[in-house]
Amino acid sequence: MSDAIPPCPKCNSAFAYADGPLYICPECGHEWPAGAVAAEDDALVVKDAYGTLLQQGDNVTLIKDLKVKGSSSVAKIGTKVTISRLVEGDHNIDCKIAGIGAMMLKSEFVKKA
Repeated sequence: MSDAIPPCPKCNSAFAYADGPLYICPECGHEWPAGAVAAEDDALVVKDAYGTLLQQGDNVTLIKDLKVKGSSSVAKIGTKVTISRLVEGDHNIDCKIAGIGAMMLKSEFVKKA
């Protein structure tokens, strides 16, 4: 049996650690039993505005001008973005936009490039 701790099945983080009979991911907070295999039902499904399945690392394009909350900046239509991480919730895409910085986007405002 290998002593290596597998990456988090939810966010694929390499920083998971063992805590008794569980593995814990410090990035997303997911806990799973040691030796468990990730179930397909647990996989996060995120689709773009046109129904195309999105994954971490995909390049997407904004399909609408988006106002940046707390700033006078606007993320313009056609801006290309690389998905850093997919998360659960209303804003389910973590990314960085050049000139603006880290943002969370709704998948309904992007299309896969």
